[in-house]
Amino acid sequence: MSAEATNPAATPGPVVPSAPRRRSRPRIDLRRLGRAALLGPASRGRLPDAIGHVVEAHRAHHPDADLEPLHRAYVLAESSHRGQMRKSGEPYITHPLAVTLILAELGAETTALTASLLHDTVEDTDVTLDQVGEQFGAEVRYLVDGVTKLEKVDYGAAAEPETFRKMLVATGNDVRVMSIKLADRLHNMRTLGVMRPEKQERIAKVTRDVLIPLAERLGVQALKTELEDLVFAILHPEEYEHTRELIVDNASRADDPLAEFAEAMRTVLRDADIQAEVLIRPRHFVSVHRASRKRGRMRGADFGRLLVLVNEDADCYAVLGELHTCMTPVVSEFKDFIAVPKFNLYQSLHTAVAREDGQVAEVLIRTHQMHKVAEAGVIALGNPYTGSAEEQTRGGDEERVDPTRPGWLSRLLDWQEAAPDPDTFWSTLREDLAQDREITVFRPDGGTLGLPDGATCVDAAYAQYGEDAHACIGARVNGRLATLSTVLKDGDTVQLLMGQDPASEPSREWLEHAHTPAARIAIQRWLATHPAPAEPVGLGAAEDPAPARPTGATAGSAAHTAGTGASAQSAPATVPPVPRPGAAVTVVGRPGAGVRLAGCCTPVPLDDITGFAVRGGVVTVHRTECAAVARMAGAGRAEVDVSWGDTTGCRVTLVAESFGRPHLLADLTEAMALEGAEIVSATVEPPTEQRVRHTYTVQLPDAGHLPTLMRAMRNVPGVYDVGRAQHHAQA
Repeated sequence: MSAEATNPAATPGPVVPSAPRRRSRPRIDLRRLGRAALLGPASRGRLPDAIGHVVEAHRAHHPDADLEPLHRAYVLAESSHRGQMRKSGEPYITHPLAVTLILAELGAETTALTASLLHDTVEDTDVTLDQVGEQFGAEVRYLVDGVTKLEKVDYGAAAEPETFRKMLVATGNDVRVMSIKLADRLHNMRTLGVMRPEKQERIAKVTRDVLIPLAERLGVQALKTELEDLVFAILHPEEYEHTRELIVDNASRADDPLAEFAEAMRTVLRDADIQAEVLIRPRHFVSVHRASRKRGRMRGADFGRLLVLVNEDADCYAVLGELHTCMTPVVSEFKDFIAVPKFNLYQSLHTAVAREDGQVAEVLIRTHQMHKVAEAGVIALGNPYTGSAEEQTRGGDEERVDPTRPGWLSRLLDWQEAAPDPDTFWSTLREDLAQDREITVFRPDGGTLGLPDGATCVDAAYAQYGEDAHACIGARVNGRLATLSTVLKDGDTVQLLMGQDPASEPSREWLEHAHTPAARIAIQRWLATHPAPAEPVGLGAAEDPAPARPTGATAGSAAHTAGTGASAQSAPATVPPVPRPGAAVTVVGRPGAGVRLAGCCTPVPLDDITGFAVRGGVVTVHRTECAAVARMAGAGRAEVDVSWGDTTGCRVTLVAESFGRPHLLADLTEAMALEGAEIVSATVEPPTEQRVRHTYTVQLPDAGHLPTLMRAMRNVPGVYDVGRAQHHAQA
């Protein structure tokens, strides 16, 4: 994994100016470690001097750690790599030592460090996995196997993507696999200087597209930020040099606003009797570059952040209260990642304070444990297994369950199985990792779905039902009907509506709204096995169908449309106004007066009604809740008392809302006929976002059958609502 590394002195890595920082051990001289490694193992019972720095860093986090496995691992690694040299001319053993030191500094436990020392032995020497397993156990064997590359001789051009696929699957069972890979890549990026420029660029792009997003998702900020700077220096040398000059110029300033802010905060917290440590954290190169592009001219306080470390969670909020009370807060900058942690385990309070000269300092408030997790992420979790050794593994090659596996990784592992070829996997992996924010939506049963930011109801359907989501016909979001193209927000409640028709199928247009690889791959696989396209019902871009005038087909043409399985999209035919008989209504005090039932609200017997006199002495009858009643009364029209007579038959207009599917109209009209309804006229509006609106005027022999008819229409699969027509009639 590191045969192409070079002299660290030749790398164009970031040059960070001196600034107040936490105390740390001096930089390790890898050349000196290499010379020490050539001397061979130390005497029995004493660890070799070459890994003394690793032991020192490891003891700082794990004082009681058993160092015997590290001793044996170093002896095996040094002897197996003896004689191998890096391209810089250094002994090869310096690479696994450096990778192990990186992990030790971050607090990795002994098993991970043991595997790190051995991570290249199987790939580059004669040591076998079986030998590693026999000498160090199944866990170390699994970790070494997880980071071992696949041979190009066997896989050709697919070796790199298939290696990453293998590594991700292994990470799904033990996140320490990816921890070792990230540390391995960091050391190789630090020592990339003597590689050919084109090879440097290729490695940097893979690091940018795959490894950095993985480091972010695993919460390993310490590795992520340095990798970002190293990639920045290689891929954008001019911007990197400009950013470096900005940082150097700021470091040479006589005044330091951040130091002044820090001292003021220490005074505030000391007066409040809150034990806290206030540190200055300089921004890394990429962060400075982004800030300069966003803000334009950089000021002194823009080059870093203030970090306040406390002992307890409650102290974080106490610090926040004191700072907001005694200093001027920038309210728009406040974020609470303690109450709502990020999906990569990150917890902290973010705020900002300003002073009179306009300088603004960003402040991070967290506990010491939160800081450890923020820097080291999953590495800080140590061994993810909680059971006994027998429960932890079920044989050397069997799948092992990691209870700390994050949801995004589970989703990645699900869709990677369906990726048909290495190229699709590789391109989809990069797209997936580019989605760096996660939301949580709730199901009606109380369960949750973790989805990337920007996910739609299509993505939720495939996340919950897999390929059974092909039959999804719609959704309700927070109780309201929504199209499948609706973009979900964090905390939404989503109820997915599944069709019962076996002919249900995904629309080709769903691909436009599928945000997750799982959804896209499932839809593409279905389309590939069904090359003859059916007439799809599209998902439009509008949020709600426009309240267009009723257009569509007559009942006869609608039935024909339903029989062919297509939606009513032919030239619309306008349905003529239907006469409204009024013999069932009696006008109080006006015997023999002409009566007309209003078409805007289609009153039927048992409805509460009122009337208004119009030209010719005719009385128009409306339902009392009709919008036209208020308008006519407001215009000064006098109401006329009316009441229902003895006639029980009625004519009523119903509006049905449904999802488009084959044969829907045939099923709907059949259900209406079975209830004794005579369809006088029907219109079907063109579908909008897979939603179809039907308007039926029906004659019923008995008004008491209306609730039964509406219930029968709602029971037709695909129909989600039926109601009385409510047209906006003119007064």
